[in-house]
Amino acid sequence: MKFLYKLPQRQFPYQDLIETNAKRTRLDKEYNLIDTGIFDDDRYWDIFIETAKEADDPDELLFRVTAYNRGPEPAPLHIVPHVWFRNTWAWGREEAELKPSISKIGPATAQSKHYKLGDRYFQLSPSPGAGSSGDDVLPELLFTDNDTNYKELWGVKNKTPYVKDGIHRRIVDDQRDAVNPNNTGTKCAAWYAFDEDEGVPPGECAVVRFRLSRRNDGFLDEELFDDIVEQRRAEADEFYHRISPLPMADDLRNIQRQAFSGMMWCKQYYHFVWDQWANGDPGMPPPPPGRKAIRNKEWKHMYLDDILSMPDSWEYPFFAAWDSAFHCITLAMIDPDFSKKQLDLFTREWYMHPNGQLPAYEWNFGDVNPPVHAWSLFRVFKIERKMYGREDFDCLERVFQKLLLNFTWWVNRKDADGKNIFEGGFLGLDNIGVFNRSDPLPTGGVLEQADSTGWMGFYCLNMLNICLELAKRRRIYEDMASKFFEHFLMISDAMQYRSEGESKPLWNEEDGFYYDAISWGGPWSHQMPVRSLVGLIPLYSTLTLEPEIINRLPAFKKRVEWFIKNRKETAERNIASISKRGQGDRLLLSLVNEDRLKRIMTKMLDEDEFLADHGIRSLSKYHKDHPYSMDVNGQKYEVAYLPGDSDSGLFGGNSNWRGPIWLAVNFLLIESCQRFHLYYGNDLKVECPTNSGDFMHLGHVAEELQHRLQHLFARGDDGRRAINDGNQMLDFDPNWKDYMWYHEFFDGDTGRGLGATHQCGWTGLIAKMIHDTG
Repeated sequence: MKFLYKLPQRQFPYQDLIETNAKRTRLDKEYNLIDTGIFDDDRYWDIFIETAKEADDPDELLFRVTAYNRGPEPAPLHIVPHVWFRNTWAWGREEAELKPSISKIGPATAQSKHYKLGDRYFQLSPSPGAGSSGDDVLPELLFTDNDTNYKELWGVKNKTPYVKDGIHRRIVDDQRDAVNPNNTGTKCAAWYAFDEDEGVPPGECAVVRFRLSRRNDGFLDEELFDDIVEQRRAEADEFYHRISPLPMADDLRNIQRQAFSGMMWCKQYYHFVWDQWANGDPGMPPPPPGRKAIRNKEWKHMYLDDILSMPDSWEYPFFAAWDSAFHCITLAMIDPDFSKKQLDLFTREWYMHPNGQLPAYEWNFGDVNPPVHAWSLFRVFKIERKMYGREDFDCLERVFQKLLLNFTWWVNRKDADGKNIFEGGFLGLDNIGVFNRSDPLPTGGVLEQADSTGWMGFYCLNMLNICLELAKRRRIYEDMASKFFEHFLMISDAMQYRSEGESKPLWNEEDGFYYDAISWGGPWSHQMPVRSLVGLIPLYSTLTLEPEIINRLPAFKKRVEWFIKNRKETAERNIASISKRGQGDRLLLSLVNEDRLKRIMTKMLDEDEFLADHGIRSLSKYHKDHPYSMDVNGQKYEVAYLPGDSDSGLFGGNSNWRGPIWLAVNFLLIESCQRFHLYYGNDLKVECPTNSGDFMHLGHVAEELQHRLQHLFARGDDGRRAINDGNQMLDFDPNWKDYMWYHEFFDGDTGRGLGATHQCGWTGLIAKMIHDTG
């Protein structure tokens, strides 16, 4: 693995960032580090951190740090590798004799002892000096304890004379008594000072090598060390080339490789135990008495102690359940075992609520995210089968069984009136609606959500798909397949056609689009005509049934035929292929029939509405000149097109679903087009873009969307990347132009990267799109 950190040589501009951003409004662009000029004149370090393992011993970890001075003058540099133990001893939950230790046993070697991990050796090599003397730079080993500095923070006595900031104070403030003179502790650092002759010359580099090993071999053999690192690099290059063996542009291959890299670097150890958080630790003062009654009070069973894929371990170092499901798609291409473990974890009893709800994220485990885990589970199963030739039916069945609980929770908790119309709530789309969807409506009544109902149809079809796969081996799953088949038709029928005397359906015939509606019960409801992703999500609920699968499952086939015969009206309204089979004699299950599909596509593929140069917008550009507003008791609620950052503080103001492009939801739209094409084939063509005069089948529409999304990252004919927003240095500087940020979302007009800059999680899906299309 390889990591690049660009370290400025100038003083970090904290005050400039604070003061300049304070003067800007939400309508202005954020003033970022790169805007401050701190990298001007190339006065920075490119620090590459490489990690490799020995072939015969996976516990043998080799690290190489190479720091290049990109500036025009010599500059001093201090490289200080650390090794430390996570503090598990200060809380009163471990016996004192179990406390680990790290001690110096040689000039450049420290030994760590741990009651579970055993002994490890932190071994360092002399570094070639950067000065005129040619002398090697030897590390100075520094030791302290990984304990909080109570005196500095709260003015009370420290539990140990040597605390965790001691190494910083020794190096920066020259406080020699801040580290342990006995060369022992629970935290150790190796201090390399490259400061001879004013430091590292311009264009030159400093190199530090060290390893963490079970063996104590003294000083490292640098030549052997570098050979191992280079061998691992060559193996990694070969592995990633095999992932996408078809010819593709070097730029695309680089984008894909860095997306994979980001997924790996966003793994993180995550530890949360509700009981300890709420009740405190024996060795510490008790927490505030009200803690047990605040957020997450209904999640007392939570005990998290795992390596998780984070949305962004740099900026968002906590799990988000629906993000994780998307992460697993990209990760399955390179590490299907890890993907399966992630999906399994969120359904285990120490994560999933006893009532079947999946935890959303740490600030509110009880919030509601889209139900995408069944989709992710089956996609991971198929990716592993296609790319690695393995079928993990045990994982598929195990996680499916737990998802049955989650599906039941959705049906019981999010379908208030039992009419198969769902009011899911937040659903991960932050500010997409007129109102805050996590709160009660100011109008009273219930928000019937087109996207929530679409998500549930999608969930139902994915559960059906899994049942059909499992039924090939165990016929008992035919009955479950029949259950989900019929449940989907009930959801579809409720969304499209209400019974006499009930409120209107969510489909608007005049506009040819799905809208949310406020329902006050019975026939009283009010549609809110906002053209957003909410109205596109019903497209996700699409499944083609292969005739050979149906014929292999006689019990399922019999039930389908019974339903078509005895519930003829419902079947004809909701199964597009009752009277006409599709390509390959397939059946099509979909919330959207052919006529509605065409009408939705007319808007989705209109460049004045949803279709942008770089994908599908989350809100139609129509609302730029036609904002939707609603007055409730004298307060105005409005939705307008905002292609960039949010202009409100809703959900912290750092996320926006009113115009920007989000890769995860685009990915699902692409898959939906592909599934429709499986049924309709080349017979169904739509204008793309709308009003262009160019018609293409939905398979080509899917490819067009993938290529547009790739152009967020790929260089254009002018050498620029859309995500960089015209920044000259990012686009053309040889030390910047080949590196990408994988942003959280993207400007709906320009493709400019927005939000978290390292959100490789679901933005990493670009790797799968490149794999599929090149």
